[in-house]
Amino acid sequence: MLDIPKDKKIILFDGVCNLCDITVQKIIKHDTKDVFRFVALQSDLGQKIIKHLGIDIKKTDSIILYQPGFAYYYKSEAVLEIAKNLGGIFYFGSLFSILPTSFNNYIYDYIAKNRYKWYGKKETCLIPTKELRAKFL
Repeated sequence: MLDIPKDKKIILFDGVCNLCDITVQKIIKHDTKDVFRFVALQSDLGQKIIKHLGIDIKKTDSIILYQPGFAYYYKSEAVLEIAKNLGGIFYFGSLFSILPTSFNNYIYDYIAKNRYKWYGKKETCLIPTKELRAKFL
């Protein structure tokens, strides 16, 4: 399909969202097992992955977790799956998965809808430092 690592979990994120940028930086810091790679939704590769998965971008515009050849998650399910994979203190965040997905998505949608108002927006996507380039596709 696409030239992406099959042994990594791909996080597609809103590349102009400051909240998303903060979240990506936290994930990178705590990804001690080197599980994740990152792609901005706005990038060519991000758009190719979305098209390949058949995701209607109108249904989600801020986070998708893609496990090549296995599954994909979006909205609150993506957040909970990422937390579970990070382990440590973040694993406790995955306990929210016992709540109904509709409830978790309601909270997620509320935050996503207000993220630009609360955290602001960049004019361009994040350009990773030399040290972080390997984490981005």
